[in-house]
Amino acid sequence: MDQIKIGRFIADERKRKGYTQKQLSEKIGISDKTISKWERGNGFPEVSLLLPLCDELEITVNELLSGERVSEDDYRKKAEVNMVNLVREAQESKKKIILSAMVATLTIVAAFPLFLLSGILEMENWLRVLLIAIGLVVVCGGIVIACILDREAGAFECPDCNTRFVPDMKSYVMGAHTLTKRKLVCPHCGAHRYCKKVLTK
Repeated sequence: MDQIKIGRFIADERKRKGYTQKQLSEKIGISDKTISKWERGNGFPEVSLLLPLCDELEITVNELLSGERVSEDDYRKKAEVNMVNLVREAQESKKKIILSAMVATLTIVAAFPLFLLSGILEMENWLRVLLIAIGLVVVCGGIVIACILDREAGAFECPDCNTRFVPDMKSYVMGAHTLTKRKLVCPHCGAHRYCKKVLTK
């Protein structure tokens, strides 16, 4: 999806209706900063907000995802393109999650022998310290890469308001987590809950 194009479309349709960003935000129960973010192409409406936003702007979800008004003749074609794009986004997110798990596994496999050798073999202290340091660099580097890939894959869904969002790196790293959930603060409702990992934003 072209977020810049969609953002311009939201702005144009909002102006056509005669709404300010604040008026539109009040009608769908979000902040005007969120509307501004969408219109700049720096974000996309959460699934729970698609229908309320489209109802207020008197457009279809298909037109919103296309970033333009769609004629009746083109409607089906655009709907199919948008569906393919959503499936592609989910597949790419899945690949990133798998790649993240592989990086984490390879990191452990690569670092473990270094730690093992430094503890078992007879060697000078400086060499032992060097092996341990290299092992730590490998572990830290692998964890950073795995975190970046996992954070960028899909989004997290708030259990209270169903808003989907991508947390900043600090919140992501510091949040307690299970395999499929992470404790985060929802930017929409402010709830501090275990948010479920989902494949689409």
